Amino acid sequence: MMFRIVYTLTIVLFITSSSFCQERNDNSSSSALTVLDSIPFELTDHNNISVKAIINNIDTVQLMLHTAANSVSVIEEELKHISSISVQGSENVKSWGGDSSSKFSTNNSIQIGATIHRDLTIWVNQNSGPNTDGKFGLDLFGEHIVEINFDRKMIFIYEDWEDSLASAYGYEKLELTSDNGLLFISGQSLFGETQIASTFLVHSGFGGSILFDDQTTEEYQFSNNLKIIEESQLKDSFGNTLKTKKAILPGFILANQKMTNVPIGFFEGAIGRQKMSVLGGDILKRFNIIFDIKHARIYFKSNGYMQTAFAGR
Repeated sequence: MMFRIVYTLTIVLFITSSSFCQERNDNSSSSALTVLDSIPFELTDHNNISVKAIINNIDTVQLMLHTAANSVSVIEEELKHISSISVQGSENVKSWGGDSSSKFSTNNSIQIGATIHRDLTIWVNQNSGPNTDGKFGLDLFGEHIVEINFDRKMIFIYEDWEDSLASAYGYEKLELTSDNGLLFISGQSLFGETQIASTFLVHSGFGGSILFDDQTTEEYQFSNNLKIIEESQLKDSFGNTLKTKKAILPGFILANQKMTNVPIGFFEGAIGRQKMSVLGGDILKRFNIIFDIKHARIYFKSNGYMQTAFAGR
């Protein structure tokens, strides 16, 4: 039996397509950006990015753009309503919560925006973001530049990108690290006299703000040093459950933007299970973001959501 690792914790971009390209034509001697596709999306109440998709030219579903996923999936509950998917088998898969078995279907097509992606394997999970039928990752767009504009609720796909263009329009460039298809950036956490520089998984499928790894949680004694406001449970795509605590972090800095009184989550009593810190939708939506994965670059610019209240604060 084959063994496949599918990373799906239930994790973006910017540019105003017409106006931005027009500004570039007016102020730059180089040619305009080539827009390959413009994809509308809905930002859900749970800070997930929900996109309309058509499977095999027949079934219409809402899929979540999940920046920490490297496959296309639908949830088991929705599968019975999708007539065009034929399940061929199952494989052992590994998620952040443990090992599970996942059904799969091969040789499918998915239309998102004006583009049809063919010869795809679709996996079957138990969970996705609320009110979505499944998920897909940025890998669906290959090596193209991807922008998520939360102000306009649009995803734009570009042929290429110039680094100098981002700084000219007020974007902060961060180093983007890729590891097994997962994308990581750096941020700073502030409490008391302490400033912690950490690496975070970019995770639009997680609707909260920040989920800290076990090592950081233990080292800085979050349970003792931060105000605990809630205890709850978190499930991954395959139904594995871990208990979490929610606390208030006095400050967090990302791309030179400081946010205050940020609700964070962490696990307690499961040291070694949560190996990475996660940056979720309640942070990401506050920026318009450009992904240039091919060149290991990501760009942030604060948007209209920056001053909105954090959920659960």
